[in-house]
Amino acid sequence: MSRAIGLALALLCGLPLGGALAAPASWYKYQSISTGKFICTQVDPGKPFIRFAGPFRNAACR
Repeated sequence: MSRAIGLALALLCGLPLGGALAAPASWYKYQSISTGKFICTQVDPGKPFIRFAGPFRNAACR
């Protein structure tokens, strides 16, 4: 029983460190193949778009 408590405490103590070391996701500007319009997103929008520029630090792709 005490071993399980020790393991639980060790896991709980390690959780804040993982969040403190994580960096925010980068933003990228993508261009639509069919219309030529640009979007700024953190996730790949798929085959209808090509990555145009990036990485950027904010949602304005600046």
